[in-house]
Amino acid sequence: MKCHYEVLGVPLNASEDDLKKSYRKLALKWHPDKNLENSDQAKKEFQFIQAAYEVLSDPQERAWYDKHRDAILLGAKGAEYQENAVNLFEYFTSACYSGYGDDEESFYGVYGELFNRIAAEDMEFSQDQDSDFEIPDFGDSTSNYSEVVRPFYAYWSAYCTLRPYSWLDKYNIDTLKEVPRRVQRLMEKDNKKLRDAGRKQRNEEVRALVNFVRKRDPRVKAYIKLLEEKTAQNALKTKLQQERHREKRRQLLNETTSTTSFGFTEMSDLEKQLRDIEAQYASSVETSDCGSDSESGVDENEDDTPKEYEETAYQSNEKLEQKGNEECVSKEENLENITIDSENSDQDLLDLYCPACKKNFKTVKSRESHDRSKKHQSKVRALRKVMLEDESGDGEESDDDIG
Repeated sequence: MKCHYEVLGVPLNASEDDLKKSYRKLALKWHPDKNLENSDQAKKEFQFIQAAYEVLSDPQERAWYDKHRDAILLGAKGAEYQENAVNLFEYFTSACYSGYGDDEESFYGVYGELFNRIAAEDMEFSQDQDSDFEIPDFGDSTSNYSEVVRPFYAYWSAYCTLRPYSWLDKYNIDTLKEVPRRVQRLMEKDNKKLRDAGRKQRNEEVRALVNFVRKRDPRVKAYIKLLEEKTAQNALKTKLQQERHREKRRQLLNETTSTTSFGFTEMSDLEKQLRDIEAQYASSVETSDCGSDSESGVDENEDDTPKEYEETAYQSNEKLEQKGNEECVSKEENLENITIDSENSDQDLLDLYCPACKKNFKTVKSRESHDRSKKHQSKVRALRKVMLEDESGDGEESDDDIG
């Protein structure tokens, strides 16, 4: 296995631009479509180039690779851990698998077997082997994301090894029983540091491998694409809802304006009705007066019916007049309220406008904050100075005219 830097032909301190230029040049050279005579070798070389660029173009993966480059290269040559654990470094490359099918040499076959081996090694040191908990399986190309893929990455992204790493102990306490207790405690403390360091290193290696695999997992890529599509749809729905809200507000504003104009028309009609009622009332009063003047020669019993009719008509006219006056007063009050509201809104607009800075503000709080600014105060002083100069100039001109 070649080093990624050797595959791209760049030094260890190569910049992103150098990596990109070298990748493009080599990709054009070894693309299978341009090497039809030797397509198999070109395909392999092209895969190596893509794998090297994927790792080195990602800052996190490049930092991990730089830190463990020697171990990865040695691991590919058959190096073994002292505790005979699975060597993970040979799996930090896309050269360890072939394709994304469901066979043993595919992406799912290779990494599925690898994580099963890691889980089996940890179960040897498990203190609760009778537990019903099952470690999530890696699955295959047809596995459901919610049922298989998500639980798998959730478990392995927070992996913590169960291996004790007691083989890393510097001191064998069992053979040093004659050593003072204080010295034994110091030795145990040193041994614990070495064990913790070994566990931490193993956890970091497994988690880094999980991130490496997840970034290249087609099932994860498909799910991310689905989320992006849903996000775009939600953004479109939100935009349409906002447009509908704006349209409703426009309609409500138009209805409010039309209702106000209708109120003025209705008031004019009411005034006309009141005038008609007053005219009817005046004519009825005149008729009753004429009837009372011509009552001579008429019997008292015959005179009762016209008087009752006159009182009934008078009361009905009074009720009509009172109702008309009440409606007129209510309409006038509404008109006054509309006028007051418009005057208040105009006053609010004037309060939110700064004549010195020639700016409009949305809220009173922002206007008050603006008034406290040094820039506003300096402009106010300048405006006041100009106004005083103009007033003094006008006074001099008027004196000259008088003279």
